[in-house]
Amino acid sequence: MLAKYRIILPVVSLAVLLAATFYMQPRAMSYFGLNLLFNLAVPIALATIAQMMIIMVNDIDLSLGAFVSLAACITATYLNDTPMLGLLILLALVASYALMGAVIHRLDLPAIVVTLGMSFVWGGLALFILPTPGGSAPGWIRTLMTVKPPLVPMAVVAAVLIAFVTHMLVIRSRLGTVLRGVGGNARSITRAGWNVTALKAMAYGLAGLFGVLAGMALVGLTTSADANIALRYTLLSIAGVILGGGEFTGGKVSPVGAVIGALTLTLAASFLSFLRLSPDWQIGAQGAILILVLTARLLFSRKGAAE
Repeated sequence: MLAKYRIILPVVSLAVLLAATFYMQPRAMSYFGLNLLFNLAVPIALATIAQMMIIMVNDIDLSLGAFVSLAACITATYLNDTPMLGLLILLALVASYALMGAVIHRLDLPAIVVTLGMSFVWGGLALFILPTPGGSAPGWIRTLMTVKPPLVPMAVVAAVLIAFVTHMLVIRSRLGTVLRGVGGNARSITRAGWNVTALKAMAYGLAGLFGVLAGMALVGLTTSADANIALRYTLLSIAGVILGGGEFTGGKVSPVGAVIGALTLTLAASFLSFLRLSPDWQIGAQGAILILVLTARLLFSRKGAAE
C-alpha cells in the first residue's frame, strides 16, 4: 500500500500541475509548448538520479550542483576542443566520485560534511577552467539534445528512457537490489559476503556518471557553460528524489518517481513564470509545492499504516 502511494502521488502532482498550466496557457498544449515547458528537464532528471544513487545508500550529496557545473565547463572546453582529453577528464571525475564514496565509508565520515567540502573543490576547478562564461557545446551533443522526435518532444522521450534504464538498473537488477540493501541493512549485506566499501564506491561512481551526463546535457541545451550554471541542482535534485517518493533512510527510492519529480519541478518553474512571479518568489513557491506533496504523502502513509 505504501509503495503504491509512493508512485501515485508524484504522478498526480505532475498531472495537476500540467492541467493548471494548460488551463492558464492553452497554447502550451502543443508539441512546441511542451518542448518549452520541459526544455531543461533532461539535465535536472539526470542530476536527480545522481542524487538518488547517494540517498539510496543513506548519504546525501551537497556537492552535486558544483560537480554538474564542473562537468559542464569541461564539456564546453576540453571535450569540444580536444575530445579524447575531455573524455579522460570526465572519466577521472567519475572515478573521483567513486573514491569519495569509498573514503566516506572507510573512514566513517559524515557524507554531508565531506560533500559540502568537495563542493568548494569542484567549484574552484570550474572557475579555473572557465573564469568567465563561455565555451561551446560539441556538435554531436547539441544535435542530440535538439533532435525532434515525431510525436513528443525530445525532453519527454529522454525522461522516459532515463526512467526505464534506471528502473531496470536499481529495481530489477541484482546489483541494484544489493545497493538498496546497503541503505536498508548494511550489516546483512556484509554478512552475505559483500564488500560494503566497494558497493558504496559503486553507488557514488554511478552518481558521478549521471552527474557528468547532466552537465553534458545542460551544455547541449545552453550551448555554453559557466562555473555557476548548475548550482541550484543540489537542492533541486534532493527535492526531486523526495518528491518522487524516495526517503532519506532505508534504501527506499523510486527511479521512475525521481524522474517524475524532476519533471514536476521543471514544470513548476514554467508554471510560476506564467504567474509572473519574480525569480526570488519562484524558489519559495517551488518549496511550497514540495511541502504540499510531502504533506499529502505523509497523510496517505499514516492512513495506509492504520489500515
